[in-house]
Amino acid sequence: MSGAEIVLVTNIAVASMFAASYLIVALTNWSQRGALWFGATYLVGLISPVSDFIVPLSNVPSLFEWLSYTSFLCATLAMSASFSMFYRRQAPWGAILAIFIGGILTRAWIWEWPRDTLGYGFAYQLPLICSSLLAARTVIRSDGRTGFHVALACVFGAVAVNLAVKPFLAAALGSGATLSAYTSTTYALLSQASTGILLLAAGMILMLIVAQRAITASQLASETDQLSGVANRRGFDRQAQDILARAAHRGQAVSVAVFDLDRFKQINDTFGHQTGDAVIAAFGALLRGSAPPSAIVGRMGGEEFAMLVPGSKAPDTWVDAETIRMGALRATRETIAATVSGGVAERRAGETLAEMMRRADQALYQAKSEGRDRVCVQADDEAVEDDASNVVPFLRGRVAV
Repeated sequence: MSGAEIVLVTNIAVASMFAASYLIVALTNWSQRGALWFGATYLVGLISPVSDFIVPLSNVPSLFEWLSYTSFLCATLAMSASFSMFYRRQAPWGAILAIFIGGILTRAWIWEWPRDTLGYGFAYQLPLICSSLLAARTVIRSDGRTGFHVALACVFGAVAVNLAVKPFLAAALGSGATLSAYTSTTYALLSQASTGILLLAAGMILMLIVAQRAITASQLASETDQLSGVANRRGFDRQAQDILARAAHRGQAVSVAVFDLDRFKQINDTFGHQTGDAVIAAFGALLRGSAPPSAIVGRMGGEEFAMLVPGSKAPDTWVDAETIRMGALRATRETIAATVSGGVAERRAGETLAEMMRRADQALYQAKSEGRDRVCVQADDEAVEDDASNVVPFLRGRVAV
């Protein structure tokens, strides 16, 4: 067995391993079923080294030569489609179809050309180069901010460069007069080894992306309150600590609003827990839809909720909390109209999350004692009710009453 044949067998084993790994991840963790696309991509790509290995043993080498080229082209194009499907985005089907048709027509056009010429090499590799660059572009467009995605895009870019260099190597070293003679050449050894290394790197990074996404999805599920759809206490606290750390580093203001559904025990006792659950769900939906985009919201337990807003001072968070308070009746009217009371506090220098939440709770208690269905701002250790005579003057008129 020649060195190139050994590398082909290695590439077959590696592609099989990745295909099996993605399929196992998808089938054992159905939330990551998008990984099935990656498994299918590697299965398609597996046909290429298998075909190259079979060609010298076959009585119909032209069939396997077509299979080798077409499967590699399809696999690189499928990577763009797979990545889009994995992130539930629109795949670049137009570009995929154009490259595929161009590749098939070009391969047919150069079928009888001498294999060791630069013209043949560039015509052969150009569709593959385009498909690799398309894969890099698709990866970056899906999420160009994270290290794994940038690294994977760079690998696909390196695949394109590697393919562009191959015509020069083929012309210099000789790639064999036919594909049957290809596996015995030095060029085949270098070509298969370089491609195998790059695709191994791509497969490993891709597996890390899949694993990271699975871990994130699992963490999100464990930190989400299923009834209200917002973060549970653990999820809120974890995200809040991250926000406070970043805000302290940047010298950024942070404010928190706490909410409590008014007379919730009475709702449960009078209308039943099913109605109470419906009220919780409706208010959770209101919070998700009305909170500022940068805010995190969570259910702290029972009928208590919190909203942490980075980059917001207490008066601005009061405005947001008032908007939510005024929407509560409308949000819950399909079950039983419920009101909500709230308290707002702005973080002081060096203050912990627990200390800030405690001051917001004091403002909430003030709102309850003043008759409920209102939001108070906690400042200077004293709760201020949202009456026009007590609220900071510039707040007047910012919320329609």
